[in-house]
Amino acid sequence: MRFLALATDYDGTLASDGAVDLKTVVALRRLAATGRKLILVTGRQLNDLLRVFPEASIFDAVVAENGAVLYRPESRDTRVLAPPPPADFVAALQRRGVDPLWQGQVVVATVQPNDRAVMEVIRELRLDLQVILNKGSVMVLPGSVDKATGLRAALDELALAPRSVVAIGDAENDQAFLAMSGYGVAVANALDPLKASAAHVTRGEAGAGVREIIDWLIAEDK
Repeated sequence: MRFLALATDYDGTLASDGAVDLKTVVALRRLAATGRKLILVTGRQLNDLLRVFPEASIFDAVVAENGAVLYRPESRDTRVLAPPPPADFVAALQRRGVDPLWQGQVVVATVQPNDRAVMEVIRELRLDLQVILNKGSVMVLPGSVDKATGLRAALDELALAPRSVVAIGDAENDQAFLAMSGYGVAVANALDPLKASAAHVTRGEAGAGVREIIDWLIAEDK
C-alpha cells in the first residue's frame, strides 16, 4: 500500500449539518479493516466533537481545536499541544462586546465579522496569535499552530510519514494539512481556493466524497 492513513476534516467534509451518516461510518470501518489508520482533524473543541460524534472512537487519533489538542480515543489520552492565550486577551474581547465568544483548552473562537475586532486586540496587546477563518467561523490560536502541526503530532505518535497520508477537507483552514500530506483531496462542496490547490476533487459532496476516496483506496491502493 502506498497510503497508510486517511486524515479527514469533520464539518463540511465527513459531516453534513454537523452529523455523519451511517453509510460513511460503515465506510470508515471498512477502511480501518484494511489496516490503515484513521485520523480526524477538526476545528471543533474536543468535548463538542465527542458529543455530536460518539463514533469518533473508531479513529486512531483526533486532532481538535484546529491543531492545538491531540486525543487518542483508544486510551482516552489527551495532549494539549500549545499554551492558551493570556486571560487579558479574552477579557479585552469581552470588553469590546465580541459575541458569541467561546474558549477551549487553547482556541478562542467567534464568528465573522468579529475577526476585525480580534485582530485589533491582538495588535494592541502585541500577542503572537493568529486568526484562522473557516467558512464564517473565526479561530484564534498561537502563531505556530494549525491543522498541519496537529496532524504532524498525530503522525509522530502513529509512526507514520506525511507522504503516506491521504488528507481530505473543504475549507480555508484545511489547506495546511492537505498541503503536508501525500495526497490532498477537496470534496465537491469545498471552497474554490482549496479545490484549486488540491491534487484531486471528488464528485460527491461531504460524506459521499469521503466514501468515494475510501472506495478508491480499498480498490486501487492495495
